[in-house]
Amino acid sequence: MTTRKRAAAHWIDTAIIVCLFLFAAAAPHSIAATQTAWLVGMLLWVVRFAFYPVPILHKSPLDYALLGFFILTGLSAFLSYEPMVSIGKLRAASLFTIVYLFAQNIPSRRVLRLLALTLVASCTINVLYTAGQRLVGRGVKIQRLTVESPLYAAGVRAGDTLLEVNGHKLNDPEDLINVLAIPDNQPAAVKAYRHELLPTFKVERGKLLDRSTSLESLGIGAWSRGRDWRASGFFGHYVTYAEVLQLILALTVGLLVSLPLKPTWVGALLLVALAGFCYSLMLTVTRASSLAFLISSAVILLLETSRRTLLTIGLVAIPLVLAGLFILQQKRNVSFFDQTDQSTTWRQTIWQEGFVLLVSKPRHLLVGVGMDSIKAHWREWGMFDHGRLPAGHMHSNILQIALERGVPTLIVWLLLLGLYARMLWRLNRQLARAQIDKGDARSDARGRRYLALGSWIDRGLVLGALGGLVGFHASGLVHYNWGDSEVAMIFYLLMGLSLVVQRQVHERLQGDTVGVAKTSGSFG
Repeated sequence: MTTRKRAAAHWIDTAIIVCLFLFAAAAPHSIAATQTAWLVGMLLWVVRFAFYPVPILHKSPLDYALLGFFILTGLSAFLSYEPMVSIGKLRAASLFTIVYLFAQNIPSRRVLRLLALTLVASCTINVLYTAGQRLVGRGVKIQRLTVESPLYAAGVRAGDTLLEVNGHKLNDPEDLINVLAIPDNQPAAVKAYRHELLPTFKVERGKLLDRSTSLESLGIGAWSRGRDWRASGFFGHYVTYAEVLQLILALTVGLLVSLPLKPTWVGALLLVALAGFCYSLMLTVTRASSLAFLISSAVILLLETSRRTLLTIGLVAIPLVLAGLFILQQKRNVSFFDQTDQSTTWRQTIWQEGFVLLVSKPRHLLVGVGMDSIKAHWREWGMFDHGRLPAGHMHSNILQIALERGVPTLIVWLLLLGLYARMLWRLNRQLARAQIDKGDARSDARGRRYLALGSWIDRGLVLGALGGLVGFHASGLVHYNWGDSEVAMIFYLLMGLSLVVQRQVHERLQGDTVGVAKTSGSFG
């Protein structure tokens, strides 16, 4: 019986590792596949405790903050204005268990390092997909349009990209003609892309112009395939994709900076991945995420590189920043800091409304209004400019958490991020002091040997997690990225991997201390 239990334990442990790799591979692409890997992995981990030997649970510096944040979130859910809605949101809040799924079930440094590399490698798939989309294009981008056109009468203008008609994708103008040529009292619904907006125009049917060519009958002088929408990868929204890229970009920068011998095939691959991620992030045209990436990269480089190297990188980055600003202006028709931009004024309005609601009652300050209860009560609270703005969230982690869960929960959340940052900072200093990579990379032969062992990945992971944390928090000042499950899962994944490095370094330092003590005793 004992042998069978041990065999079962071995297979369950193996299955959990498979779930971890599936999670890391799916995280940059699919929320459904990622959450499936998480749920199956958690179920297997619970079942694993029924078999001998029982898994050992390791403590971490973040335990009290993580559990405290979840408990206070649960309390606010039960005291919500809409308890059933808020309690339903606890599933998303329980994503913090991803940290423990990874931190408690990674058996070796080799698995740890392969998981980090899997996340980076997998993200290149959606980069290739984004590049392919741009190459092929989509929809019908109108270059010239006459004022007699039925499209013009419905509000379509030159520069718009027509994407769908009555829910069906448009590949060329003939698809549009096939619908509009048939007389009908019901107008056709034409969905278009205009800068960052997705308006739908009601176009009268049976009103085509009497012209010699089908294209002229639409009043279209010239058209092309559309290539100007904001990239979203395999996700449904460009902000989600930008935030995911920002976290993985920070990890990639950390790995590249920590690589002891950069003129190698590993360095070349990381550099290509970095360029691809930057390209995709630029195409999302998301200001906060792009600025967060610059901040996270600056933090990593300040911790690891010399002033001369930092100056060189800064000079190289200037053209990229200028290119990003140009794309921003072209795609969204706004500057980086634009007080007249609707998304900026929109945020200012809802921030003011959210703060007023927060301080309006002691109850709101203590336990919040409850997760997603705003969706049911925004009218009575006069939110979103009394319905003139799209109803959603507060576009700020700090305000959203305080308003929905209370100020005490916000304090615990900030404490969690602070403890995490302090752990990563200390861990980076310990790894730097050990000179694992730099000291062993002086000789090419020894450098190549340690490169194969991958000890540089540990420090790259820590640097990337620290930079990603800073960038995540910076972007979260104007985005509610904590409430975006796709982004939160990658954040928790990196936290779990970092806790494994922290435990391994702690155990190694303890072992060194014990070894020194024994040596001293033998000489005493």
